[in-house]
Amino acid sequence: MGRTGTRTGEVMEAIRRRMANRQLSPGEKLPSIRSFAATMGVSPSTVVEVYDRLAADGAIQSRPGSGFYVSGALPPLALAEAEPQRDRAIDPFWVSRQSLDAGADMLKPGCGWLPADWMPNAAIRRAIRQLARADDGLLADYGGTRGSLPLRRLLARQFADEGIAAGADQILLTASGTQAIDLICRLLLQPGDTVLIDDPCYFNFQALLRAHRARVVGVPYTRNGPDAELFAQALATHRPRLYITNSALHNPTGATMTPQTAHRLLCAAAAHDPAHDPAARDLTIVEDDIFAGFEPEPSPRLAALDGLSRVIRIGSFSKTLSASIRCGYIAARPDWVEALVDLQVATNFGGPSPAAAELVLATLNDGNHRKHLDGLRRRLARVRRETAARLEAIGLQPWLMPRGGFYLWCSLPDGRNAADVARAALREDVVLAPGDVFSVSHSASGFLRFNVAQMGDPRIYGVLERAMANTPPP
Repeated sequence: MGRTGTRTGEVMEAIRRRMANRQLSPGEKLPSIRSFAATMGVSPSTVVEVYDRLAADGAIQSRPGSGFYVSGALPPLALAEAEPQRDRAIDPFWVSRQSLDAGADMLKPGCGWLPADWMPNAAIRRAIRQLARADDGLLADYGGTRGSLPLRRLLARQFADEGIAAGADQILLTASGTQAIDLICRLLLQPGDTVLIDDPCYFNFQALLRAHRARVVGVPYTRNGPDAELFAQALATHRPRLYITNSALHNPTGATMTPQTAHRLLCAAAAHDPAHDPAARDLTIVEDDIFAGFEPEPSPRLAALDGLSRVIRIGSFSKTLSASIRCGYIAARPDWVEALVDLQVATNFGGPSPAAAELVLATLNDGNHRKHLDGLRRRLARVRRETAARLEAIGLQPWLMPRGGFYLWCSLPDGRNAADVARAALREDVVLAPGDVFSVSHSASGFLRFNVAQMGDPRIYGVLERAMANTPPP
């Protein structure tokens, strides 16, 4: 095949990939021939041929005098391959699959959880022995639709300490934090709706939104939180239905939103309420608070400033207690909680496992749990400093020093590509987290996210040095 044919095929594949990933939604207008030719680095005649072929296939439609539009029919949703593949494209599923399927001999500085021996295992074992003596109904029956009332009351007391007035009836327990977001998306999104996320952000936000066939728009993230001016512009331009974020100890950057940024975000959201702007869409903010337990002192929360009016608080216990005992929660307006209960019944036939909720409750009520968290924060502060120094010694520069948590967002030296470094490291059984899996705009190719709690093995630094040496700068 000649060069022209090759480029035509590449451009066609690029468009089909955007459609399959829901970056182009049904009814959305494609870029003009000249602008897309400039973007792809091809001649306008190549783009004309591509558009004509896609129109002949029924993938797009020509509207005379208006341009080309994505057809209404969606292709089958292909989220990932059926089996783990080391050579697959580095996308939002790459780190998850490599980390979750890693063998015992693999090192995982790119994973998103603490080592098992850092968790409150003694307290969990005490809770398991206590559970073994529970009534038969707790061990064998379905749970209530809202989940354990004692655990919801405990969460309500914690929220009250933050200034959030939410009774137990405003809290819904879920099977996990991920399921909490999934239920919210089922409640509030239609295919093709726009959702704002931070850029960069937790990569599974992108993966889950792709499953819901949402259109995803990134807002650049700064050391003080999302860029408030660009956030307001995105509201005016894209009229999103949701915005999903971490307020505290942001994943992957470790940054914490300032009070000024939080105030500006909520003001921008209020200004784009349909009551004030008939062309606007009602924006709901989903605040994922999964890292709250790692903060030395609480930072501003959108849910507290907003009073759970347009903000939904979600969280889970996977990071601080156990990723094996899955249990999450949603705190929201009472009418939304009622609708979410029905959705959870439809998709999960009730709340989370009563046994799991009982284990979480017993562990949180254990007399040593607060002491465990205090010790965990001190230990992380020490290893965060040590890891940052060792990474800097081999040329990796932390973007900032987080005030808590276990992530360091680091830039590679000399413009090296993180995906190439990650592939080289994987050949030596080390799983890294390259920056572009976190970035919807693919603008973080020079960054890696490190989990400082998983950096104890000195072999990791040698692998990093070799991987960078084998990945020369551009």
